[in-house]
Amino acid sequence: MTGFSPLQHEADGLSAGLPALMVAAERLAASVSLGIHGRRRAGMGESFWQFRRYQNEDAARIDWRQSAKSQHLYVREREWEAAQTVWFWRDGGAGMTFSSGGPSKMERAELLLLSVAALLVRGGERVAFMGSPERPAASRLALARIAQGLLAQPLQARTLPPPAKITRGSEMVWLGDFLEPGALDAMRALAHAGVAGHLVRIIDPAEEDFPYNGRTRFDSMKGNDTILFGRAESVGDAYRARFRAHGEDVAATALKLGWTVTSHRTDHAPLSALIALHASIGKA
Repeated sequence: MTGFSPLQHEADGLSAGLPALMVAAERLAASVSLGIHGRRRAGMGESFWQFRRYQNEDAARIDWRQSAKSQHLYVREREWEAAQTVWFWRDGGAGMTFSSGGPSKMERAELLLLSVAALLVRGGERVAFMGSPERPAASRLALARIAQGLLAQPLQARTLPPPAKITRGSEMVWLGDFLEPGALDAMRALAHAGVAGHLVRIIDPAEEDFPYNGRTRFDSMKGNDTILFGRAESVGDAYRARFRAHGEDVAATALKLGWTVTSHRTDHAPLSALIALHASIGKA
């Protein structure tokens, strides 16, 4: 226990800057069924997965007790339980600070990121924040370091994932709006390096619905562009079509790479997005 104390103190110190977010993430994670995050495939492990019908190469593995209940022979398969590594990235660009009244896209992305990381750690998986010098780990300290990474400069203002030593076969969770022009190319580069990706596209309801009418001025979140419409509703249909096409491009690119995509609006409860994301990890 003595050796654990310094790590505990470091974890408490690192997470002190994000107390409310850490608490909210832990509560959200606790609302999802916990347990070992299984791969749902056969392998070395202690947890029973399933019985399957006997095949010729299974002579030494027949489960005679189960087979006695049927006219068929069965073998017992255990579930693969080797810990996997999952890296996290959250788009920190100015556009992610946008909010039309509810939580900003940044706030929701960080809540989901820490929540799924907490679930994975509870299941024995190793997690880390891209750009962090720390190695992936399955511990509360790893969660605290991810939380610290969300505040770190210059990472917090970075849009695309920074270079990281991600080994082939690792998985990555990337949360953002994917409006940065280089996002699709970054996805392809990571996939080429052997990374299995899971995208969470965060959407503010006003971005998708475009509820604006009359004389409306739109300012760039970066502060360098402004456009004024006398009748904003006149461009509504074209805008919505373009926004929808962007989402389809992101989804189509991910599909070609074998990645998963979860879309989440900030006016919806985060639980369904968390469940979908957690379920997708390990299956890419």
